[in-house]
Amino acid sequence: MAKKKRNSRNKKKKSRRKFPAEGKAYITATFNNTLITVTTPSGDKVCSASAGTAGFRGTRKSTPFAASQAARQAAEEATNKGVKEVHVFVKGPGMGRNTAIKSLEAGGLEVLSIKDITPIPHNGCRPKKRRRV
Repeated sequence: MAKKKRNSRNKKKKSRRKFPAEGKAYITATFNNTLITVTTPSGDKVCSASAGTAGFRGTRKSTPFAASQAARQAAEEATNKGVKEVHVFVKGPGMGRNTAIKSLEAGGLEVLSIKDITPIPHNGCRPKKRRRV
């Protein structure tokens, strides 16, 4: 039995997935990097960016400017996929917290609310020993 040849006409078109207009933006600001993830309200990832993917290396990743560039990159990608409004959840003690929120707005997303979800122990585990320099 002869194999059927595939023509370019027979190929299926890849359908672009449409995301809802409202979503959530998670900003994780560590001392070394800033990570931004945009999700749907149910938690499915729409896009993500970090200071490293924005082109920064080493100590420059921890700067507020790197965080702003990463947030702008994530905002552009999210708006291209149909997300217009976000609820922002900020986590961590890094320097890029506030700058990333401002850049999300500058990148075309409307910020509906901002919530700090930094984990704070209520006298849970014993902390690491103090660093001596």
